[in-house]
Amino acid sequence: MQIRNYGVVGLLAFSLTVSCHAAKLEAQRTEWQWPTATMEEQGVDRVAIEGLIAAIEAGHYGLIDDFLIIRHGKLILDEHFDHDYEALSAPHEPVDQQYDYDHPDWHPYYRGTALHTLQSVTKSITSICIGIAIDEGRIPGGVATPAMSFFESYAPDMSDPRRRAMTIEDLLTMQSGIDWNEMISYDDESNSCLQLESSDTWIQYVIDQPMREEPGTRFDYNSGASVLLGKIVREATGQRIDDYAREKLFEPLGISEFKWKTTPDGEIDTEGGLYLSAHDLARIATLFLNLGEWNGERIVSEDWVRASVALHVPDIRPDEPRDNRAYGYQWWIPEHANGIAIQYEGSGYGGQFPIVVPERDLVIVFTGWNIHERPERQTWHAVQDIILPAVRN
Repeated sequence: MQIRNYGVVGLLAFSLTVSCHAAKLEAQRTEWQWPTATMEEQGVDRVAIEGLIAAIEAGHYGLIDDFLIIRHGKLILDEHFDHDYEALSAPHEPVDQQYDYDHPDWHPYYRGTALHTLQSVTKSITSICIGIAIDEGRIPGGVATPAMSFFESYAPDMSDPRRRAMTIEDLLTMQSGIDWNEMISYDDESNSCLQLESSDTWIQYVIDQPMREEPGTRFDYNSGASVLLGKIVREATGQRIDDYAREKLFEPLGISEFKWKTTPDGEIDTEGGLYLSAHDLARIATLFLNLGEWNGERIVSEDWVRASVALHVPDIRPDEPRDNRAYGYQWWIPEHANGIAIQYEGSGYGGQFPIVVPERDLVIVFTGWNIHERPERQTWHAVQDIILPAVRN
């Protein structure tokens, strides 16, 4: 285990423009760092958290890479756990391509950098970009806009009235009505997401799928819907989403380094292709905790943040005792934990979790890479049973 130093970390500078706003953003990028505090100062039981760290080190939670806690805007825990992913991947005979999840040059870190795969947390960040585009008036009809109006060049079959009725909101809430089979193992060749990632024309692949349900009536987890959302950003703004996110989201947050996978036909993988450092993922979570503001700057509207984490799909898995019971706009809303008011999270394959607990003014970040074996213990249970009880009001 390596414990990161809390010393001053300089952020990479960007070229100044003549605008005062750009100059202010430049100062934030150059000067801002996470303020730090001790757990005791922020009302967190150190003994409980150190016990959790010991359990992670002992392997009870599988392959955890990063574990951060931020309370009242201050970084109080910053743990990194080293794993030899090259050795771990060797038995799987990885192929050097971006969708072989066993190749150590691609997963979980991007080519030896600190950029960690976010997998489906990418969806949550894509949703933020949709919100910013709506805030800017780029999508005048907002979430009620018919989704297929952005895809005329793909010649979708509009003979089915259900396809004509599908809105941006239906894509955001995973209630598109598209016939999609992803609630099965990603090792199953019939998994629609696996087929998507194997195709050469992602958007066309999604557009060509038949409709199965009336939009807005049934939750079906659908990474293809998130791919369509990324293309909508491009059509609405004139910028590919990686460029739009850099300008409107990442640079204002002081995020200078990221990697976003490109699909074979030159689009951006908005269902799972983004890489950020754990610290920068914490910035995204803190932005939402602060209802769309960062260091006094409005980045996305409070209305969008609140809509994103509202219970649009309130009861997804009523028969399961625990997680992911509700869904917002590409954000998960788990059940209450130990009586603490609702929290929300991004959730990515392998163990990527930016978790926000507004009632405790708390952000928790886990990154990991548990893709082959289910660990003995789950990080969610650590949040529910250890971390939250350790945090005083």
